[in-house]
Parts: sequence; structure tokens; C-alpha cells
Amino acid sequence: MADLWQVVESAARDVGFELVDLERTPGGIVRVFIDTWDHDRMVTVDDCELVSRQLVHQLPVEGFDFQRLEVSSPGMDRPLTKQAHYERFAGQQIKLRLKMPLEGRRNFEGLLCVSPEGVLSLQWESKPGEMLELKFELQDVERARLVPQIKF
Repeated sequence: MADLWQVVESAARDVGFELVDLERTPGGIVRVFIDTWDHDRMVTVDDCELVSRQLVHQLPVEGFDFQRLEVSSPGMDRPLTKQAHYERFAGQQIKLRLKMPLEGRRNFEGLLCVSPEGVLSLQWESKPGEMLELKFELQDVERARLVPQIKF
């Protein structure tokens, strides 16, 4: 899927957007999640339509078949797929799933921390007053998502 990623990332960049994530289902659905580069505004329906129009023509030219194309914003529980995403959202709550179990666990939730050197870690309170920390690398992550924080 790396080739598909490169084609979609290039097409999104050409019309002014960042590719956040990409999914391809066995049923022929290609799902594309985009964000704005400046992060000062949310992705609109018009933005999704613009990227969709670009991709609906470019994907067949590049040799990628699909039954349906879906383009959307990453949402409030956006996936973290690149080092830059982890750095941008440091200090926020995330859900993390590792590729391989660590002490019998693959799923974690906690505060995302990134050191000045770019070392990633997750911190959480296991019991009152006891903080735990998990250091991890991008290649260890199956998936990571923000935990939506809704304030009224």
C-alpha cells in the first residue's frame, strides 16, 4: 500500500492538504483522511470534494482500481500516523495499540509525551499516586488515536 499512499499523499499535497491516514478495504473502498496544513481551520465538505475530484481521476491513471472513494477529515479521534502528529499532539490523551504485547498488554491509554529528542512515551496513573510510563517507537505502534476532549 506504500505506492497508493505516495500517490494519494502527492495528490492531496497538490491541492493544499496533508494526508493523515489511508485505508483500503477488500471490497474496493479507499478511505482518505485529510487535514489542512495550517491547522487553524477545520476540513470542510468543499475541501473533501476538491481532494476527491483530484483522486477520482488520478488513481485510475496510476493503476489503482477502486469501487468507492471516501474523503473526510480525521475527526475528533484522529489517528496519529507520523512523528509530526505525535509532536503536534504531545500533552493530549491518546489510545495506543501496540503490534506486539508488552507484559501481556497491547492496549494503553494515557498522556502522550514527546521528549526534545523525539522520544515517544505514554504516561498514566495505575492507582492513586502511582504513575507509569511506556516508552515506544513508531514502528511498535499498530494504531494510535486521540481521545476526544469535549468541554462544555
